[in-house]
Amino acid sequence: MSTNETMMQYFEWYLPNDGLWWKRCAAKAENLAALGVTEVWLPPAYKGTSQEDVGYGVYDMYDLGEFDQKGTIRTKYGTKEEYLEAIRAFHAAGVGVYADIVLNHRMGGDELEEITAVTDNPENRWEQIGDKQKIRAWSKFTFPGRGDTYSSFKWNHRCFTGTDWDENSQETGNIYRFTGKHWAPETDPEKGTFDYLMGMNVDMSNPTVVKETKKWLKWYLKETGTDGLRLDAVKHISFPFYKELLHDLREEKHRELPAVGEYWSGDVERLEHYLDAVDNEMSLFDVALHYNFFKASQEGGNYDLRTILDHTLMRERPMNAVTFIDNHDTQYGQSLESFVDDWFKPLAYALILLRQEGVPCVFYSDYYGNPVKNRPLVPNLGKLIKLRHAYAYGEQEDCFESEHLIGWVRRGDEEHENSGLAVVLSNDEQGGSLRMYMGTQFAGESFYDVLGNCTEPVTIGEDGCGDFRTEGRSVAVWVRKAAFEDIVVNE
Repeated sequence: MSTNETMMQYFEWYLPNDGLWWKRCAAKAENLAALGVTEVWLPPAYKGTSQEDVGYGVYDMYDLGEFDQKGTIRTKYGTKEEYLEAIRAFHAAGVGVYADIVLNHRMGGDELEEITAVTDNPENRWEQIGDKQKIRAWSKFTFPGRGDTYSSFKWNHRCFTGTDWDENSQETGNIYRFTGKHWAPETDPEKGTFDYLMGMNVDMSNPTVVKETKKWLKWYLKETGTDGLRLDAVKHISFPFYKELLHDLREEKHRELPAVGEYWSGDVERLEHYLDAVDNEMSLFDVALHYNFFKASQEGGNYDLRTILDHTLMRERPMNAVTFIDNHDTQYGQSLESFVDDWFKPLAYALILLRQEGVPCVFYSDYYGNPVKNRPLVPNLGKLIKLRHAYAYGEQEDCFESEHLIGWVRRGDEEHENSGLAVVLSNDEQGGSLRMYMGTQFAGESFYDVLGNCTEPVTIGEDGCGDFRTEGRSVAVWVRKAAFEDIVVNE
């Protein structure tokens, strides 16, 4: 990964269904590059169950907004050509593109099939609680609008292990496992095995399905030119699957093909176990860190800031950590709602953007705001991204000694002019100052709070130390005068 790589999740759940999203992406490519964003994670580009689908109700992965299916040619975001044009625009600006890959399930089948199935306990999928019965499931995918273009493969019940819907009974809350099929043993242990998530559960033990999946992903990478992969719901798919898939793709394509997986668990030991199981073939989103941020924002001055990085990938596996504050699933009204409080977000973004551990991922609605849910943008987030890109370099030293006041310094390096900074965070009403060692090379220099929360400069003493402060429930980022003028005066 490149030096001070910065990703942006360039979408959120509540985007309008006007088909203009890919065009908006293309229009913003140069702006994002100038800001310091090096990669964007775009939403799923393939046809879902309807035009309103955000992208996770996958119907046809070969249809990128090209065929008249599910009542629409375009997806929520636009047409295939507009998607490809957006990717070309990002590449022209020097920004890499991560594709959102959703392989766990299919939804919106074209035809019903009668299938023999048993009912398993939703809370312990190893426990069968119902005898064999005939159900009717939407398990046949014939893709009448696309036909055999790109692939002649058609999906039926043999491609899946189970579902949660029987058209006969139309009851909710059941999990049906097709006879002769078994849930994958190597998945997250919640609910016994968390193989089943939603829709028609793809059977990754079926060699024909695996072959078609590999074929599709090779086609997709060639067709779109995307640079990396965001892998959805990896804890619900047999752990060996992605280890083998990513290894094979990289061997065949002779390219790095970076990948980051979504393993939704706040237990860092489960995240580490998964990384070991896949031989570190990917990074993971640091869900444990997200929950630390959420807890800190809820508890305010009762939270011990010294523990903010404890039990996180950022601390335990920094080379495999993609850090984030919120995403489309943690937004208000969504399935994993745990939105970090507004007051704490500038502190949290300073923690992921201005430290050396992990690769930060900025959330779209934090940068632009979310008018649908009446959420403001995060103040100074653009400045923090620019600071990371231009000045957050060099040796890092922490000052995590006070329960409500923590900080660190980055001492800069020779490769990045005027680099080096000091950061101080407070989660109580008092604020305060920390004496931190910047280095004798800065002796006599004045540092300024680029976020504007503190107005008086700090002068570095002959001993290389400075008394850096911040206001209560706030963050201050101190930089050299030339960096301050670059970020603030010239913005």
